[in-house]
Amino acid sequence: MTAAALAILLGAALGAGVLLALSAAPRWGAPSLARRIGPYIRDVTDPRGVSLPQAAAVDVRSLARRWRARGSRAAGASPALERRLRQAGLPADAAAFRARRLAWALAGLAVGGVTVVVLVLAGAGSPASALLPLLGAVAGLVACDLQLTRAARARTARIADELPTVLEFLSLCLSAGEGILDSLRRVSEVGAGQLAAEMRVALLSVGTGSTLTDALEELAQRVDLPALRRSVDQLVAAIDRGAPLAQVLQSQAGDAREDAKRSLIEQAGRREILMLFPLVFLILPLSILIAVFPGVFMLRLGIG
Repeated sequence: MTAAALAILLGAALGAGVLLALSAAPRWGAPSLARRIGPYIRDVTDPRGVSLPQAAAVDVRSLARRWRARGSRAAGASPALERRLRQAGLPADAAAFRARRLAWALAGLAVGGVTVVVLVLAGAGSPASALLPLLGAVAGLVACDLQLTRAARARTARIADELPTVLEFLSLCLSAGEGILDSLRRVSEVGAGQLAAEMRVALLSVGTGSTLTDALEELAQRVDLPALRRSVDQLVAAIDRGAPLAQVLQSQAGDAREDAKRSLIEQAGRREILMLFPLVFLILPLSILIAVFPGVFMLRLGIG
């Protein structure tokens, strides 16, 4: 067992060295064409501050793309996964996320294998330790999904917090005499939050030929937040019917603030229930112990 574990350790070290050498090769490590020419045409492709997609550290060749596409087709479409990716602000590419999840699983498998080798070399190995690589792979898969879910929830929560302020700013700009497109452009330029970034993407779509209503509906579909979807639907309906936009936005801002208050009250109720656990399982037993222990000690000593 010791010789086999040593052989596995040396083989893993050799494989890691070969992979590092191949990743440093010019064919794999060279930046892509989009990465090289992107900074020189930013005024054309990125006029409103929308960041260009970041290229990967290792250039993915056509063979890797074909295998990733085949894996995506074999796994089938996943609207829920694409929805979480859009909410997290990531490219809605389910195949790329599956590849990243596979990488996390392989990393967990490698960590579990190294742990088994270390345990065997230390003489503490057991048959149950053979399950560590499998547990590490499962933990990698679960951790990748949890990270995506947490990122999506955090980003949608930030957008929900920013929505009332953005709507009030838009209504203020409209009341001052600006048009809806100029108001959106002003808010997107001044704002620095997630909703302002989504508005910059929508304005970029308008600048490339899309209508304003279509761009706003795409924004609501990307974020998939009920409050934002209601606001966009009301705004699109007001634009189509010629209704006063400032009043519509002010009412939507009030509704968004009421939703925020209601969600805050619900969170406070859940936190209140969670606060009972330390009270019941920690503070109350300690109080009973402090009150009863002196009497029990005195009875054992025969005092009183």
